[in-house]
Amino acid sequence: MCEFNVILDGQTVFSDVIYAKIDGSTVIVRSILGEAKEYKNVKVTEVDVTTTRFVLETIKV
Repeated sequence: MCEFNVILDGQTVFSDVIYAKIDGSTVIVRSILGEAKEYKNVKVTEVDVTTTRFVLETIKV
């Protein structure tokens, strides 16, 4: 299985992610253990299976 590291503005903020849902400018992720986190005012800038990176960037408002 492929678990991702969530990287927000250049820093790893969450690991072992197996699920992600985009709802407008909110991204909800869930780990293999079922822990969920929600990131608001972000956009997905990269998903790389090879390096298991799920990259988010804060939207400047």
